Order: sequence, then C-alpha cells, then structure tokens
Amino acid sequence: MVMRAETWLLPDGIQDVLPEDAIRLENLRRQLLDLFATWGYELVFPPLVEYIESLLTGSGHDLDLMTFKITDQLTGRLMGVRADITPQVARLDAHCLPREHTARYCYSSTVLNTLPQGLSTCRAPIQIGAELYGHRGVDADIEVIDLMLTMLKTAGVNQLHLDLGHVGIFRALARAAQLSSDVEAQLFDIYQRKSLPELRVFVADWPQKSWFLALGQLSGEVSILSQAQESLQNVPVLVQQAFADLAAVAAFITQSHPDVMLSIDLSELRGYHYHTGLVFAAYTPNSAAEIAKGGRYDDIGQAFGRARSATGFSADLKPLVDFKPDSPTRPKIFAPACQDAALTTRVKALRAQGHVVIQALADDKSTAKQLGCQQELVKTATGWQQQSID
Repeated sequence: MVMRAETWLLPDGIQDVLPEDAIRLENLRRQLLDLFATWGYELVFPPLVEYIESLLTGSGHDLDLMTFKITDQLTGRLMGVRADITPQVARLDAHCLPREHTARYCYSSTVLNTLPQGLSTCRAPIQIGAELYGHRGVDADIEVIDLMLTMLKTAGVNQLHLDLGHVGIFRALARAAQLSSDVEAQLFDIYQRKSLPELRVFVADWPQKSWFLALGQLSGEVSILSQAQESLQNVPVLVQQAFADLAAVAAFITQSHPDVMLSIDLSELRGYHYHTGLVFAAYTPNSAAEIAKGGRYDDIGQAFGRARSATGFSADLKPLVDFKPDSPTRPKIFAPACQDAALTTRVKALRAQGHVVIQALADDKSTAKQLGCQQELVKTATGWQQQSID
C-alpha cells in the first residue's frame, strides 16, 4: 500500500530530533541545568497548556499572537499552548511558591509558537532559562547576565557580543513629555525601524525633541553612556538611575567577562510591552539573531495577586548544541543472546559502570556492526571478555 505524504510529513517549523542529536541535546540540557543549580536556581516544570487568562497575563499583545489556542473539552474554556515559560514561572512565584525572600528558578522545556521567531525556522524551540524574583536592584540584573554568559561559554560559545538597553528610559521620557498612547506607539515604531530621517520630521515641533532625537542616535560602545548623560539634560530621575544601572552592568561585564564585546543601544526597545527596565541580548559573529536574551519585567505577577520584581533570561537549546564539541563516548558493546549466568553478571556490571551494552535477542539477525557496536563480549577460558570488532 502506498502511504500518502500527509501521514508522515511534519508541519513547517516542526522537526524530529533523531538519536545522534537527541543525546547531544540531552547531555547539554543536563549540564546547563546542573550549572544553574550550583548558582542556587531551583528547577521547575510548568505544564504545557494552561487557561489562556493565566498564560497571557502580563505578557502583552505580542505573546498573544504567538500562542496556539485550543478549547478544553472538559470545561469549554479557552486554553493556550505555552509560547513562553516566563509567565508560568511568574504564576508559580506568586501563587504556588509565596516566598518572601529572593527566589531563583530555572527551567528547560519545549514551547510552541504560531510562527517562527526572528530568522529561525523552528516553531517548537526547547526553551532554557533562569529567573530571579524579589530583588529590584541592579545586582539582580548583573547576576542573571553573568549566569547567561557563563551558560553560553559552558555550551561552547566562545565569541560573544552583548547588547545592552533600557526600555525604562524611553518610557520615562514619553511620560515626561506627556505623549498620548497613539503618539508613543508611532514613536516606538520609528525607533524599531531605526528611521532617523522620519524621527526628525516626527518630533520637529516637540518642546522635548532634543531628548528623542538624541535617543535615536545613542548607540555604540560603552562610552556612549557619557555622551547620553551630556545629550539628555533635565531628564527625569528614573532616566538618570537607568544610566547608572547600565554603567554598573557595563563595568561588571568589562571586568568579569573581558572577552565579551559590549555595546549600548538606548533606542533598543525589545519587549517594550513586556519588559520594564534593563534589557540585554547575546549574539555570535555568524548570526544576525540573538542566541540568548532577557531583561527586567517587574510586577509581572500582579495579576496573580502578588507583584514582585523579576529579571531573567532564556535561550533556545537547539542552536546552542551546535557550539558544543562532541564528548568522547565509550564504545558500544555487543553481547550475544545467551542465558549464561556469568554473561548476565558481566552485562550488569558493565552497564552499572556506564557502558552501553546491547544484548542480542533470540533469533535476531542483527549484527554487532548494524547495531553500532565497536566491541563484543566473547567467552574465554577466564570468562566473558571485551574484544574489538574488526
């Protein structure tokens, strides 16, 4: 019978992970989660689906467009398949783990997006990340950025570029200039497109046009912060604090990760409807898309009854595995189909030591080479011994 292609073709952006890649992914996942644990980040596993009201709380319109919706056959209520794990962790922190102290969480699970994000073609990334709740100071931002860079280096990413921004600067200036929500949205769109000629025309008659013109051009090396403080005069206190926070982060990165290239972009408004303060993204030389990103999202748990300051980062595990060199593996060992007690004991001992032992089944015609084995157990005068397969 000829099978129709529809029975085995996968949807666009959805891929299988076959054995060779799967073991590399799993080994890296374990290594990175173990790294997070040494920093005090506790592992959580939120559910794949939740009611839509909970899943999209505090996340803005962008996440709504990324989320697949389904109907719960038990209740008739609308549910969503998570497109991001951060809102779920906010619910856990606010409702399930009502701790008063600073809390640290980490996770690694598959998410599902309605459309590919950025330049990626994958709609089912394996999201891995860490989040810190309960501390509003810049020290928390520094810790999560430090952990993110350490994670990337552990994964084998040796050349990194870190881009820093702060959405609170634009938000504070827009509030001080008393911009309407529509005008603010138009200005946000201009900044996103980096259209300086359009920006000049748009703000030409504004009393505070110098603020917004300067903001559109303040990007470059760390020294841009000094220029920003000179260019932006009589700004709100929140803007001055944002400059101080960016300077503190830049100083830490320069000292602790001197091999990381650092840049500042004050008109970078990534996640503007979601983030509330400092934002950051890590890039590699061979990719235009970020390899990891994060930022501050204070009070995200307010809708769950507990507003807490929060900062964190996330990455897709799948691209990271390409940077990790293959670890040396132990040879697979083939054992014959035999009920010999000595053979059974030998197989158990080898597996307990971490060796892969594939034992043949009765009447199985598979050969050791077909099963990928490099050694086999052979019965000798001294017992069952390993021998290389020619």
